[in-house]
Amino acid sequence: MPEQIIPFLTASMILTLSPGPDIIYVMVQGMANGKKHGLVTALGLAAGIIIHTSLVAFGVSAIIKSSETLFFIIKLFGALYLLYLAYRVFKSNPQIAYSAEGIKQKSLFSLFKQGFIMNVLNPKVTIFFLAFFPGFLWEPEGNTVLQFYILGGIFMLQTILIFGSVAVLAGKISAYLRQHKYSGLVLKWLQIVVFVGIALFILF
Repeated sequence: MPEQIIPFLTASMILTLSPGPDIIYVMVQGMANGKKHGLVTALGLAAGIIIHTSLVAFGVSAIIKSSETLFFIIKLFGALYLLYLAYRVFKSNPQIAYSAEGIKQKSLFSLFKQGFIMNVLNPKVTIFFLAFFPGFLWEPEGNTVLQFYILGGIFMLQTILIFGSVAVLAGKISAYLRQHKYSGLVLKWLQIVVFVGIALFILF
């Protein structure tokens, strides 16, 4: 088992650190609302890993991998959700993210749920789990479900640590942004561009 963990952890960290909708959203959320909101978003994203692990562990992922249509539907839902988030940002007040009222209006539970949904509908994570998890089993003839959940737990732990660090650093930037009256408008359009761009990347 130990010889499998190190390469698995390395591959997991590379995926987590690579540019994608999850890490960008944690960064933007931390900048907009502070480190607590960024951390809750990170926890929601990490919680979505349970779904990916379960799909692999119980064989549902094999069905997704064998069906282009089903996998396209997953990508389509992911892209549509990101476009929906972009629309919500577009309709919002550009200054609301930096006010106490704005923070109160966006509950921690809603951020957790949003992060969870984003992770579950992220095809990059699904592809990673489909392609790499089976190769890190240390006893293929043993209890594979338990082994998959151990790997999933390791993946979740490093995700929380990395995303949490991003959230804390991004939160410090928000103090500077609040002092500049146009920062809200800039961040608003930054979020829109990011969400739309990632949605198009997922589809094409």
